[in-house]
Amino acid sequence: MVSENSDASGGEMAALALKILVAGGFGVGKTTLVGAVSEIRPLRTEELLSEAGQSVDDTDGVDQKVTTTVAMDFGRITIRSGLSLYLFGTPGQDRFWFLWDELSQGALGAVVLADTRRLEDCFPAVDYFEHRHIPFVVAVNCFTGARTYGAQDVSRALDLDRGTPVVLCDARDRDSGKEVLIRLVEYAGRVHTARLLDSVG
Repeated sequence: MVSENSDASGGEMAALALKILVAGGFGVGKTTLVGAVSEIRPLRTEELLSEAGQSVDDTDGVDQKVTTTVAMDFGRITIRSGLSLYLFGTPGQDRFWFLWDELSQGALGAVVLADTRRLEDCFPAVDYFEHRHIPFVVAVNCFTGARTYGAQDVSRALDLDRGTPVVLCDARDRDSGKEVLIRLVEYAGRVHTARLLDSVG
């Protein structure tokens, strides 16, 4: 979380920048989501998929994917005056998980993108955030041709803790992605407020 205290007129204005992670399995749309909502040109660390990686990267269901994130994606979006989100898209493959602990430092919360055709691919991200008590929402990326499931069905399939939001989205659409981020900020705010009240109660 970063706080800034300046505006163009020289007056004092409390500006807040919140760190958000965008996580999920390989090929689920993390880079697409960050790119769709970012108001700046997103920073991407993508490399072409190699023959060597074919033995460890399961491309079943994402046959058209030719690149993969090897460090992170980065973007920024202003939700409203004085509130910006810094978005960090995490790599999806297990071999890059050593980066997750660094990226999660200081994060308000996370979006876990899910693809109902490969729902098991988001289990590790769900487990990661649950075990570290980082608030998250599950955003089901509605791919063309994929069977549509309701939020309750996805919640049960993932065995989510009660109250963890599940939302349907189109990672390619800016407005849809922005709604996911707003839902996360609202939810994470409630979780952090409840924890603060518990600590002083």
